[in-house]
Amino acid sequence: MVTGSKELIRDINSTLVLETIINSQPISRAAISKLLGLTKATISAIVQDLINKNLVIEIGSDDTSLGRKPILLNFNKKAGYVICVDIGVETISVLLSDLQGEDCSLKQMKTPNNNDNFIPDLIGLIESMIPDSNMVTYGLVGITLGIHGVVFENKVSFAPYYDLAEIDLAGKLEEHFNTPVFLENEANLSVLGEKTFMYDYPNIANISVHSGIGLGLLINNTLYTGFNGRAGEFGHTIVEIDGRDCPCGNHGCLEQYVSERVLMREFAKKKGVEQVDFELLTTMYQTGDKDAIEIIENFIKYMTVCVNNIVNAYNPNIVIINSSFTTFFPGLTRLIEQSLRSKMNSVLRIVPSALQDSSILLGGICVAIKSFLGISTLNLRNHEMF
Repeated sequence: MVTGSKELIRDINSTLVLETIINSQPISRAAISKLLGLTKATISAIVQDLINKNLVIEIGSDDTSLGRKPILLNFNKKAGYVICVDIGVETISVLLSDLQGEDCSLKQMKTPNNNDNFIPDLIGLIESMIPDSNMVTYGLVGITLGIHGVVFENKVSFAPYYDLAEIDLAGKLEEHFNTPVFLENEANLSVLGEKTFMYDYPNIANISVHSGIGLGLLINNTLYTGFNGRAGEFGHTIVEIDGRDCPCGNHGCLEQYVSERVLMREFAKKKGVEQVDFELLTTMYQTGDKDAIEIIENFIKYMTVCVNNIVNAYNPNIVIINSSFTTFFPGLTRLIEQSLRSKMNSVLRIVPSALQDSSILLGGICVAIKSFLGISTLNLRNHEMF
């Protein structure tokens, strides 16, 4: 039973009502009262307050033949907007959306090599996307930054393939845009995106295979980051004793054998060229090229080890693999599943990411929306994203 001041209880109830409207809309006041077990008078007062704040709107009557037709309520997704920035090693992607993860727009630029230009270039890219603030009640209400490295206390503490630890990203952007800025590991954002928009499971392991390998973990619907943000750095688990050097300082780390960066570099070396792309790898694999086949077999081999270890450590409902490998070769997750020989893994579901590159951006959108609204649950699986 919740006890405390009337103001505290009112705030808790207001959050519950708003969360219910967002996740069950369109919905009537009577239906909210029944779902939450609160009196109709309490619901009416809270809803009126949310309407006054322009967070909830009335959209007309429910189609019912019994008695007085109830007025339906919707969340006002146009009351503000949020931004997520995926700071990749080679490319920065910025997504702007309304408060329901819809009406999105996307821009990209190359990641600056010079840290002196990083903040000005990033500010310029974000500013180029901001709509007329006079058109919405609250304007820009939050920015999330997806970092390909370790984040702790809203700062970059370790990033193996770019140097952002010395830059106060959150502070500089908050000062310029006058809005909260949240830093989060890209794999953590990816699993939040999958949970919010695609897969409603309480325990999810999301493996992000890009320049490195990250693991986003939801345990009982809660993001697990460890005591200083380093949980999920699964790319730095050792799979080859005394193996290849890794920027983390260890030898034989997983991401030195199965990351996109490493495998595509190995394929280019085999072909005697400076650079290759996935289109070329796909074409050559389909024609039976032995080098392409070897690259794919190595991906399956090491990802099977990765999935096996994750499953035995965390026992998730589902494992999602987010990689260009599983995008261009959709049958790979099935082959990985077949390679898991342990009886303990016989009921495991392994799927490729349906959100692909947008999972990080959508996860960051989710973080900013929930923070602004003060809600803990956001279900957008039935909404259009783009």
